[in-house]
Amino acid sequence: MTLQIETIVTSPFDTNCYVLRSNGHCWVVDVGILPGPLAKFLHSESAEPSRLLLTHGHADHTAGVNKLRKVFPDALVTCPAGDENMLSDSKANMSGPFGIFTGKIHADEVIEPGLTLKLGTLDWHVLDTSGHTPGGVSYYCPSQEVVISGDALFAGTVGRTDLPGASAGRLLRNIRRELMTLPEVTRVLPGHGPETTIGQEKRSNPFFKND
Repeated sequence: MTLQIETIVTSPFDTNCYVLRSNGHCWVVDVGILPGPLAKFLHSESAEPSRLLLTHGHADHTAGVNKLRKVFPDALVTCPAGDENMLSDSKANMSGPFGIFTGKIHADEVIEPGLTLKLGTLDWHVLDTSGHTPGGVSYYCPSQEVVISGDALFAGTVGRTDLPGASAGRLLRNIRRELMTLPEVTRVLPGHGPETTIGQEKRSNPFFKND
């Protein structure tokens, strides 16, 4: 079992979009606002994503969904259940305040924490890391020791909780329960900024280093 992960950083919020490939199977996790570079990369690799997974409903991660679906119409838009309503709510997804046009985004799959999704033969567990948004999730592949954390956990910090529907207490509880219990070698691929590891965040993240 092999896994290739490519990070495509898209403007204007430097959103990390992840292309996952394993033995001919492909997913995209988060698409950003302007998915042109993402589509260009996928075409250059002759990669056809079967899913466009969302970690949460904010527009800087979702606004480009409809544009990318025009290029890959068979890709299923996979959204956490708790954030499904955000896809068409410009206040909740922050597209309105930032003047971003998203259009109405339709989720083909609505998923809950506790589910396991398969990319080829690789298991990806859906973890509850809500708190930055009401339904935010992370995607964890134990065999490859990697978790995609969206805007829950970053290198040296955590996601904002001063936005509509956010809860600092909930976010920190979920990170402690769902992410900080993973093996320390686990790579953390966040929604923005550089990757880190669970061990590094245990030792240096000011929110957790005294736990």
